Amino acid sequence: MKPPVREALGMEIIRSLQNAQIKAAVKLRDRRGRTQQQRTIIDGLREIRRALECGFPIETIFLNPEALSGPEAGPFSRTLAEHPETAITHVSSEVMAKLSFGERLEGAVAVAKLFQRNLQDVKLPRCPLIAVIEQVEKPGNVGAILRTVDAVGANLLISADGQTDLFNPNAIRASLGTIFSVPVVDATSEETIEFLQGQGVQMLAARVDGSIPYTTVDMTQPTALILGSEAHGLSDKWHQAGITNIHLPMHGIADSLNVSTTAAVLLYEALRQRS
Repeated sequence: MKPPVREALGMEIIRSLQNAQIKAAVKLRDRRGRTQQQRTIIDGLREIRRALECGFPIETIFLNPEALSGPEAGPFSRTLAEHPETAITHVSSEVMAKLSFGERLEGAVAVAKLFQRNLQDVKLPRCPLIAVIEQVEKPGNVGAILRTVDAVGANLLISADGQTDLFNPNAIRASLGTIFSVPVVDATSEETIEFLQGQGVQMLAARVDGSIPYTTVDMTQPTALILGSEAHGLSDKWHQAGITNIHLPMHGIADSLNVSTTAAVLLYEALRQRS
């Protein structure tokens, strides 16, 4: 038996792939479309539910009730019932397949306004823990790092000179919706360094040739953990006084870990020390 879904009496079902609202939503798969519309698309029941619970500005949810299934269907329907102000647009199975990503057909896709936050808007606690990723390209890595940031209770993720937008639908999916619970900011590397210096936060840059083992650094003070892309590492902008270069021991033939794995190791070391 399918879980109850809020009814939309008298609402027309969109069946045409040429509908203007559907065509605009499909364009949100591309970064250009997201930039032009200042919106993003959220695919997946868990992700939409978490966006609703965190107050993310959802404009509408495209819904095909007959397609709702799986363990997330119940929690999604209950959360939707708790947010009667959320607009619902019913669509046919064919339209839902067009809106959804790949083979993932869960019966709901949402469109939300992009939430713009600048470094000037950030309010940090007394002893913050911050993750900084520079020029990371793969949305999957961004999402995986966000899951760890959320898991350890870090206070901020900064994407410095980002090569993918933070609200890329694939980053949202890889984060399992935790992106909606974590303060995230896009900035340049120069702006990020200036911000961290102004906040009195120690900067620990993860490098293959870092001189200090990560376990020997005191992370109980205000700390930013800085990671570069897998292809190029950190840029020369992070080679300056006041930035400590740390490394993870590598005893095999590989000289580095996946950036999301490195982030997890460092963030959990910070949590261990702070606990």
